[in-house]
Amino acid sequence: MNSMNDKYGALFTPWNIGNVQIKNRIVMCPMGGTSLFGWFELGGCHFDKEAAALFLERAKNNVGLIIPGIAPLRDTFWGKWLWQNKKMFDELKVFMDEIHKTGAKLFVQLTAGMGRSWAITELVAPLHKNKITRAIIKPIIDTSHELASPSPQQSRWAHDIICPEMTVEQIHEIIEAFAKTAKLCKEAGVDGVEVHAVHEGYLLDQFAISYFNKRTDEYGGSFENRYRFATDVVKAIKSECGSDYPVSLRYSVQSKMKGFCEGAMPGEQYTEVGRDMQESEKAVKYLQDAGYDMLNADNGTYDSWYWAHPPMYMPENCNLADVAHIKKFVDIPVVCAGRMDPERGAKAVADGQIDAVGIARQFLVDPEWITKLIEDRIEDIKPCICCHSGCFNFSSSKGHANTQDLKDTMGLARCALNPQTMQSKKFYIEKAKKLKKIAVIGGGIGGMEAALVCAKRGHSVTLYEKSDKLGGVFIAASAPSFKEKDRALISWYIRELKKYPIDVKLNTQVNDVKDIEADEIIVATGAVAKKIPVKGVEKTVEAIDFLLGNKQVGQKVTVIGGGLTGCEIAYELYLQGKQPTIVEMQDDLITTKGVCLANTSYLRDFFKTNKVPVYLETSLLEVLDGAVKVKGKDENAFEIESDSVIMSVGYNPAPLAQKGKKVHVIGDASKVGNLRTVIWGAWETCMKL
Repeated sequence: MNSMNDKYGALFTPWNIGNVQIKNRIVMCPMGGTSLFGWFELGGCHFDKEAAALFLERAKNNVGLIIPGIAPLRDTFWGKWLWQNKKMFDELKVFMDEIHKTGAKLFVQLTAGMGRSWAITELVAPLHKNKITRAIIKPIIDTSHELASPSPQQSRWAHDIICPEMTVEQIHEIIEAFAKTAKLCKEAGVDGVEVHAVHEGYLLDQFAISYFNKRTDEYGGSFENRYRFATDVVKAIKSECGSDYPVSLRYSVQSKMKGFCEGAMPGEQYTEVGRDMQESEKAVKYLQDAGYDMLNADNGTYDSWYWAHPPMYMPENCNLADVAHIKKFVDIPVVCAGRMDPERGAKAVADGQIDAVGIARQFLVDPEWITKLIEDRIEDIKPCICCHSGCFNFSSSKGHANTQDLKDTMGLARCALNPQTMQSKKFYIEKAKKLKKIAVIGGGIGGMEAALVCAKRGHSVTLYEKSDKLGGVFIAASAPSFKEKDRALISWYIRELKKYPIDVKLNTQVNDVKDIEADEIIVATGAVAKKIPVKGVEKTVEAIDFLLGNKQVGQKVTVIGGGLTGCEIAYELYLQGKQPTIVEMQDDLITTKGVCLANTSYLRDFFKTNKVPVYLETSLLEVLDGAVKVKGKDENAFEIESDSVIMSVGYNPAPLAQKGKKVHVIGDASKVGNLRTVIWGAWETCMKL
């Protein structure tokens, strides 16, 4: 380590989980979609070569411990038990030999199930609700098994579905499956297993929390009874695999719950309805004494999902204080996850606050980030922006279950910023058969991504940008105070472009593609803000003008449009000490697909907690001096006092030219989407050129 990197030194020291030594303190945390057993595919469970390739690349890039995403003990489709699939474990054994050559260790995470947290989709929910269709689909997907909970209760995702109560027989079957599957993992050379989970409001956590568990048998009621399922599991694994076989537990310190589907904000004074700190202090010792060898910890449930899957609005290291606190009550190692910053994580390890740093999404964006850290190439690390739009885009709004397309729901752990993650057969860099002269018009994210892909394929690339800087509309999108990772991403792109022979022409307006000499022209000119024809609209401020600081606003600000941009603007206004009000025509805020519920529920909860006025099913009639006139769903018009009005009602594509023989239109210029559609779309076009 050179002196510059001394601040990370503590991360690169060995530690032990039971008798297994891990070479450094960086843990690749489990993420849905990265299971080595491709369980969420219609063909049923199989050894997932795509996930295996993902882990091998990260193992070669200096990760200490890898924990793949959850492996359900029983197939979601067709209902076969994992331990019945011997061929899969034979393939796992071969893979483990490859992992061990790198010096990394790997634990397989096994899950008891999801219960009320099972993200039932809009497609499947109606099939479950009807007794006949539920029976018909049962051999393919047993929804009652997937939704089975400690007690009958509402599904987190479809509030009109009551989850059935799990039988004692089912509980015992799951405990037995943990033991049998762990034994097969051990025989395959897997270094340990992780039990999923007294964490995030999943099934074992629902049993542990009295708010969810109303049972009167041996698995409900007293503290010991509520934690019995979790302790029975570890005892069964140890009995089958030996007391020295390491078993980690995924664990949430506190539930951060105020009620059904309502979470607590960071720093908020509230009454905990889930597991509070007092119970957690007792629980961690009890779980350790039952046989668990490690706690892989953070906070939250699906009702406060932003603690376990922190969006960019949550502070960095948001779970560290709570996790460091419970470490005082155990002798086993404790890992902390949740927007962990490596520098702060290293300090926490050095100070004995935690034993290792859990990091997840950053591994999807940049497989080499640890290597870059070691080599003191911090600025080369492509930053994760916590958007969730590739890795976990389960979305939901009022009256809707998981609205994400089934194909998308089944393809988790991909990355908006790195299309090659978990999609190596679809997205790859291949030298072009015929080298061409390529012009890219527009220096936003789409244009920069297109220029990089074309340059990596060997083409000669010229990038034209009409303004004096690169970034396009993303400069405005990254302007709010909480978007520091977005700003870092723009800086990353600008540095990356310099590594390739790309001719970047700033302050160069292209008015007609006919003026450009090139074999292929990529149009990435983005979109323009929609206008709504209401009286007084000229008095309003465009969202982009506000974000860029081109126009100032007063104290009372009405934001027209409660989509993601409008909500982020209102959030930023509140942080600036202003008084925002949101007016939205839909029946909920942020109703678009593909925006993760962890992100949207944070904003919805924030506005509710901080009493930000939100008018749903309300339309703008007129902008007056000092007020806006709107109409509610009861058809009655009323006025909202406003010093300023910000318009955030969406965008229309603004392509410089239409698609043609050698003209390719990408990103928002083709169809307005998000960073994922822009970047993946750029690859789809540029791979063919």
